[in-house]
Amino acid sequence: MRLSRRCAQIYGLGALALLLTGAPAQAQDYPTKPITIVVPLAAGSGMDSLVRLYADKLQQLLGKPVIVENKPGAALMLAAAAVATAPADGYTLLVSTSSAMAINLVLYKKVNYDAVKDFVPVSFYVKSPFILVVNPDLPAKTVPELIKLAKDSPTPLNYSSPGAGVAQHLSMEYMKQRFNVNMVHVPYRNTPQSITDIVANHVQLGFAEAGASLPLIREGKLRALAVSALTRIPTLPDVPPFAEAANAPDFEAVSWHMLYAPRATPKPIVDKLHAEMNKIMRDPEMKQKASTIGLLPIDPPSIAETEKYLAAEREKWGSLVRKLGLEGSQ
Repeated sequence: MRLSRRCAQIYGLGALALLLTGAPAQAQDYPTKPITIVVPLAAGSGMDSLVRLYADKLQQLLGKPVIVENKPGAALMLAAAAVATAPADGYTLLVSTSSAMAINLVLYKKVNYDAVKDFVPVSFYVKSPFILVVNPDLPAKTVPELIKLAKDSPTPLNYSSPGAGVAQHLSMEYMKQRFNVNMVHVPYRNTPQSITDIVANHVQLGFAEAGASLPLIREGKLRALAVSALTRIPTLPDVPPFAEAANAPDFEAVSWHMLYAPRATPKPIVDKLHAEMNKIMRDPEMKQKASTIGLLPIDPPSIAETEKYLAAEREKWGSLVRKLGLEGSQ
């Protein structure tokens, strides 16, 4: 009997030791099989191109294949919903943006995931700024001139976006409210159409994605007045940040790309992925490649800092969607 009790005690201590050491061992052994990164946009998009670049680097660092799977659809929410229900073991990751993780949560009646409870940010590595562009025939050559023109015009200026509730639309509404100007929104079905109609002067202005508008700016078919990030972007070094151009130091209206894991993924695995992504995204070559496709590379902040940023972004865009009366409109 005493021997049995002693064996039970030893067994119990062994089980406790396994519990205490299991998580670090998980991270130490990870990964033991291929990792999949789910991208919510089609192959060939700027986001997809950048993910494929760092997936190759991640594969080299981790020693296992890193597969990029494109799952576009449902305003970037199809991919998020798929990864939300994936096993929380570090082998299925998601790339997402402000649309799926901040705006759509309020804009859509039904969202099949919880951005807070279902996901943990692994790496916040680029911002996706917009460029405030106008038709070259518009007299305004600076942001203050544009604001004055909009206020003085007997008929409101028209601005385009790829659709109601998208980041470009909300960025312009954010500007309108901040500077008390009246402009009429003209929604389009996609980005190219919304930009080409500024070129054709069917609408006068809009916040446009850098990648889609840069060639037209360089050809003189669009005039760039400002970028929506707090810093200049390398591809347009002469175009000031909106914050500087309008003397509004805290004005920022950007989207962003973040790598996520399911929330229940063991912390040591999340920390390992975060550390490897830091190495990759701090590399000057990766920063240069991100810049060439119109993105603004950043040194990835800590996971805790990223969580705070996400909370602020959800509040910022969610409150604007409600103020515009768009809550549950999609």
